[in-house]
Amino acid sequence: MKPVKVGICGLGTVGGGTFNVLTENNHDIARRAGREIIIEQVGTRRPNPACDTSNTQVTDDIFAVAENPEIDILVELIGGYDVARELVLKAIENGKHVVTANKALIAVHGAEIFAAAKKAGVTVGYEAGVAGGIPVIKAIREGLAANHIERVAGIINGTGNFILTEMRDKGRDFDDVLQEAQALGYAEADPTFDVEGIDAAHKLTILSSIAYGIPLQFENCFTEGISKITRDDVQYAEELGYRIKHLGISARTSTGIDLRVHPTLVPLDNMIAKVDGVMNAVAVKGNAVNDTLFCGPGAGAGPTASAVVADIIDIAREISIEPLAFNSLEDVRVLPIEEVETGYYLRMQALDKAGVMARVASILSNNGINIEAIIQKEPAEGEILVPIIMLTHKVQEKVMNQAIAEIEDYGDINGSVTKIRVEHLN
Repeated sequence: MKPVKVGICGLGTVGGGTFNVLTENNHDIARRAGREIIIEQVGTRRPNPACDTSNTQVTDDIFAVAENPEIDILVELIGGYDVARELVLKAIENGKHVVTANKALIAVHGAEIFAAAKKAGVTVGYEAGVAGGIPVIKAIREGLAANHIERVAGIINGTGNFILTEMRDKGRDFDDVLQEAQALGYAEADPTFDVEGIDAAHKLTILSSIAYGIPLQFENCFTEGISKITRDDVQYAEELGYRIKHLGISARTSTGIDLRVHPTLVPLDNMIAKVDGVMNAVAVKGNAVNDTLFCGPGAGAGPTASAVVADIIDIAREISIEPLAFNSLEDVRVLPIEEVETGYYLRMQALDKAGVMARVASILSNNGINIEAIIQKEPAEGEILVPIIMLTHKVQEKVMNQAIAEIEDYGDINGSVTKIRVEHLN
């Protein structure tokens, strides 16, 4: 049978990993694909010393790969938005299948890319774009295809999970751990995408589109980062029986799709609370299978290359499916964060005097908010302020925001109130 010829664009961490997996595991891959898969050409601006390209065509013009008539599948691993979009659309125009690990590209330009692929009769694979080596896209699209998906939630950025784990285990401050994450290569020099939740929002947008059959709506995903989380918050959460995780959460509701990324208190006995370090975990709830959990490495050369090559093998087997696994997409409303209903963790600094706690509790009660638990610490020696920590039952975000505004206006409360959402994921 005729071999499938692949062109790889980008030979960095993931591109190099993909090159090596295809080269080193070529016998196993050919057996599973039913045909040989050959790296026909590589487009890269600089060589990767970990890759032996001596028997492979190499060009510094990535668009030459998209124009090469010998290539069946273009693998886009250059990252970014604009050039990657242009490259992928050029490859599709030339009748090539595409595999990408670029979640930002799919989340922002996916609708245009999938429409072009459908018109050209080619496939776009993007398993590696979400959760690295965890085959969660394939699981939702294929293994759970019989289910009405009710919720998708999880840790889908390893950098944030590493930071929160270190803050908990070693009592370190956010800025201190972030510097280590950058030194270890877990975080970029500009860590905004990771720590402010943008990377996770890209991934959640893709997962939600597949799970619920809705258009890609990155612009409607609420996003909040972890840079304001303190080690005190991490400690208080543990005392209350919870752990702070940076979660992507989406769910079907009677009024639309819940779509949000933010720090979240999760009960200590929940499996997601036990996933530490740079590991990822995605919990998917279906009406037939109920709760499932997919856990594994979410980044790195090997895990991400594993997912890239899996998509290449699928295309080599001539599996041709709709790029988002749906013949039609439902135009379902995404809920604004103000309409989302969750429990809340609140932390505030109050004057150490009688009646303050009662006044705060009265403000919450007057807004229809019930308190689940309270921690009130003694003031440090010589201090006049005392931390008050509260957990509340579920309430709509706009109601909680109104109550917080009233609490912050109360003269015996110093500064702003820290608010972290609580999810039991059951």
